[in-house]
Amino acid sequence: MLEAFALSDKGCVRTNNEDCCRIEPDLGLYVLADGMGGARAGERASRIAVDAVAEVVLFSLNRDSQALLAAVEEANRRVIDAAQTDANLEGMGTTLVAALETGEELSIASVGDSRAYLMDQAGLRAITDDQTWVNEVGRPLGLDEESLRNHPMRHVLTMAIGASSPLTVNCYGVPMRTGSMVLMCTDGLHGVLETPHIEAILRDGQPGASLEERCQRLVAAAKDAGGPDNVTVILVRKAGFA
Repeated sequence: MLEAFALSDKGCVRTNNEDCCRIEPDLGLYVLADGMGGARAGERASRIAVDAVAEVVLFSLNRDSQALLAAVEEANRRVIDAAQTDANLEGMGTTLVAALETGEELSIASVGDSRAYLMDQAGLRAITDDQTWVNEVGRPLGLDEESLRNHPMRHVLTMAIGASSPLTVNCYGVPMRTGSMVLMCTDGLHGVLETPHIEAILRDGQPGASLEERCQRLVAAAKDAGGPDNVTVILVRKAGFA
């Protein structure tokens, strides 16, 4: 059995929070989304997507990686349908990263640039690959990291829930061994803090720190760095992590 905690904050600049997160320990399901679209459509997109994933997983006969994939595809259909039936929601979309406990591992599905990381004795490293212009076009072209950080296309997604059908979903399997922790977050965290900084907060020199305390410190650090975007984090831990 895994333990988890989630925290979401609108940050220091935005007036509303277009992120959405949900943890369902009884299902072994952890999901977050970062919505986009005018007139609060981003909030609707992220909520629709998160709720759709939870509903499909709840009623799945087999809670496995295929059920998770089907849940993400259903989320895409529902966001597209909502945008087509309400002109105020036209053009809305959302990133999504979802993790489902399947035996001794987490099955993870991602769309867009919200991320999942694995933290263990080897350190903190990204599990997911961003579906962005930077990752899929800029780096393959050989652009250096400094150029990519300032490129006018740096925020452009190549895939999002609600943007297209069929949908390209990246899928991963992560063994959850004793001493493992998975961090899921929107770009309000990873777009502001470098990986070593995030790792230092997770380790933080206090073995007794709870998941709630670590989530609070991650959000506080993003806000201390300017908090230009909504920031959402989920931590999932297998017993035994210091």
